[in-house]
Amino acid sequence: MRRILLAAAFSALAFTGAHAQSDQQTLVDRATLTVQEALNASPEADADMRRLMRRSRGAMVCPRVFRAGFIFGGSGGGCALLARDAHGNWSYPAFYGMGSGSIGFQIGIQDSAIVMMILTDKGLNAIMDSQFKFGGDANITVATMGAGVEGATTADLGADIVAFSQSRGLFAGISLQGSVMGSRSEWNQAYYGRDYGTRQIVIDMAARNQGAEPLREVLSRASAPLQPAVAAAPAPAPAPAPAAPQSSRAVQRQALAAPATTTRR
Repeated sequence: MRRILLAAAFSALAFTGAHAQSDQQTLVDRATLTVQEALNASPEADADMRRLMRRSRGAMVCPRVFRAGFIFGGSGGGCALLARDAHGNWSYPAFYGMGSGSIGFQIGIQDSAIVMMILTDKGLNAIMDSQFKFGGDANITVATMGAGVEGATTADLGADIVAFSQSRGLFAGISLQGSVMGSRSEWNQAYYGRDYGTRQIVIDMAARNQGAEPLREVLSRASAPLQPAVAAAPAPAPAPAPAAPQSSRAVQRQALAAPATTTRR
């Protein structure tokens, strides 16, 4: 009986671990799809994202952030943070949660996908703090591109973080201002099988999980440097015109005799 109970307990633990990891893998898979959809949204969005990705230090991808409220509002969702080293290699993801609460005139429900390009070490370090609050650090500048986050702007010059968004649904009074991001250490442990900290995952790149390879690959393709344009080969020179045919008969020169003179007697 005791053996049966122990076996049942181990089975339950194994099921719980597998279920937990499936939650993280689902978020990673959705993050991969979110980046692909953001790149394919329009030629302009594709160009803007690739331009910023090539000089980014990291990316935070939030596949599904739900917002709902009537007077009292709230939001929540899971996110994946990846960093990029000096050689352009992307780390494996560290997991974050986003949440906020607000009071004011707001009504509706919205499902948003958000991709944040982290352009500076200052921005990356701020995100990796135990909690990061949008608008709570005057030294961190966040610009947004795309309707539905904080309005549409392309003023990314000097920004530490640039957020792209795609939203479905109607919501009045929506804003990233005041949203808080916090590390989910239990998700990191479930996904990697060890208690890795955020910096160990995204800076030291000590953690690995093959399930995140598609996400790393799509980010690597998007941040790849532009290939130099190949110069067109010069047009071939026109063939010379054929020479005029010459007669095979030699031209002979003949000396003309001097005209005869008449002597008058």
